[in-house]
Amino acid sequence: MSYSIGEVSAKTGLTAPTIRYYEKEGVLPHIKRNNKGIREFNDDNIFWIDLIRCLRGTDMSINDIKSIVDLSLEGEHTVEKRKVILQNHKKKIWSQIDELLEIIAKIDRKIDNCGSCCKKK
Repeated sequence: MSYSIGEVSAKTGLTAPTIRYYEKEGVLPHIKRNNKGIREFNDDNIFWIDLIRCLRGTDMSINDIKSIVDLSLEGEHTVEKRKVILQNHKKKIWSQIDELLEIIAKIDRKIDNCGSCCKKK
């Protein structure tokens, strides 16, 4: 099945300029164009876009995403290298989660104490 950039934008929640940017940066491989030069996306492209959106949503750099894409295009012999990049990113996300949980705990303490500190005198 073939999709226009507008349809892909609606399916993925990314804007058309963002999708074009990812293609330009080389993180979105194999976008075909018709005889008029218009992009024609397929389900594999949408898979990549969803993966890119997920990784960008967790603050992975474009360079790291490009590394994963480039390694994927090289073939199965690069699986371990891709795993290392993803495992390192996962560790970073868990660290961010730990920090956010600490912040939530501080906010909860402030909420709990708010009754005593916010009373009118």
